[in-house]
Amino acid sequence: MRILLVEDQLQQAQYTQKALQEGGHTVDHAAEGRTGLFMATTENYDAIVLDRMLPLVDGLTILRTLRASDNKTPILLLSALGEPDDRVEGLRAGADDYLSKPFHSAELLARIEVITRRSQMASTTDTSKLQLADLELDRLARTVRRAGKLIDLQPREYQLLEFLLRHAGQVVTRTMLLEGVWNYHFDPNTNVIDVHMSKLRAKIDGDQPRPLLHTVRGAGYRMGEK
Repeated sequence: MRILLVEDQLQQAQYTQKALQEGGHTVDHAAEGRTGLFMATTENYDAIVLDRMLPLVDGLTILRTLRASDNKTPILLLSALGEPDDRVEGLRAGADDYLSKPFHSAELLARIEVITRRSQMASTTDTSKLQLADLELDRLARTVRRAGKLIDLQPREYQLLEFLLRHAGQVVTRTMLLEGVWNYHFDPNTNVIDVHMSKLRAKIDGDQPRPLLHTVRGAGYRMGEK
């Protein structure tokens, strides 16, 4: 899953990010509230791990702003404030769960799983599936089919396809792919994208009369029927 971590304490941020990445998640990090709110409202995330006490914009204000704009991304609120009244205030502000610091990484991952699973169960079938023409990606079953035929994808290929389908019809740049799929915020100057894109194209378009994955010369890639 792609997770936004909003945490200003460097050591805590490094610990939390490491735990999430070891759990198999891609993590974007914001070190203060204003940037965190901007990222939460402009990018698509499967979950947000949000510190309560942040510079510039505090966690509760971010929570209330997101919920007021009908943003339903599952949010786990982290805080050194662990009294019952603090937990109630956080939950009433819109958090899906509340975890007091210090915490164990296993509990963090378990709670992320719970709030995202709960969110998926509450969603309609349409939001659990990404579809383009006869290509279907089922996020709950974690399967991909084209024309009803099951396609076997490696984990990175699956992440790549999910990202592309989320942006179907749009040009997706190499920078967007590096950040959204590999969590790289720099260009490694390798052909890693080309290699994975070639493998993915062969699997989803290889024996099909209508290709869905297109190269946009000089710009990137686009998923579409034309």
